[in-house]
Amino acid sequence: MPSPRETILTALFARLSTLPATALRGEVLPERVPAEGLLVLRDGEPGEPEITLSPLRYHYQHRVEVEAVVQGADRDAAFDTLCASIGVAIAADRTLGGVCDWVEAEAPRPVDLPVEGAASLKAGIVPVVLHYTLSHTL
Repeated sequence: MPSPRETILTALFARLSTLPATALRGEVLPERVPAEGLLVLRDGEPGEPEITLSPLRYHYQHRVEVEAVVQGADRDAAFDTLCASIGVAIAADRTLGGVCDWVEAEAPRPVDLPVEGAASLKAGIVPVVLHYTLSHTL
C-alpha cells in the first residue's frame, strides 16, 4: 500500500498527464521534445512539518517541481500556454480527488536553452506546493 505522500504525488502526476504535453515523473530529459511540449514532475522535498498536539498532526507544505519544456519557432507562446494549462489543471481540483488538503502552483521560472544544431528550448520550473496533514511523520 503506497504512503500518503506517494498517493498525493501519483494523483498530481495523473492530473498533469491529462494535459496535451507528454508527462514524465522523475525521468531525465529525452533527446527530443515532443511538439506539444514536455512536463517532468520532480518529487521535491516535504520539508519539516508544523506540528499540532491533541490530536497529534503533522502539517506538510511539500514543494515539488514541474519542469516545463517546449521547442520550436513560437516557443515563448507555447511555453506560456503550457504553464497556463498546468495552473488550470491544478485549479480544477485543488484536493487532487480528496487526497490532499490544497494544491497551488506558483509562477514559473523560465530560461532559454540553446541547442547546438536545433531550435532553442524554452524551459522553466513551475513550483507546486502540496499542503497535507498526517497523523504520523513521513
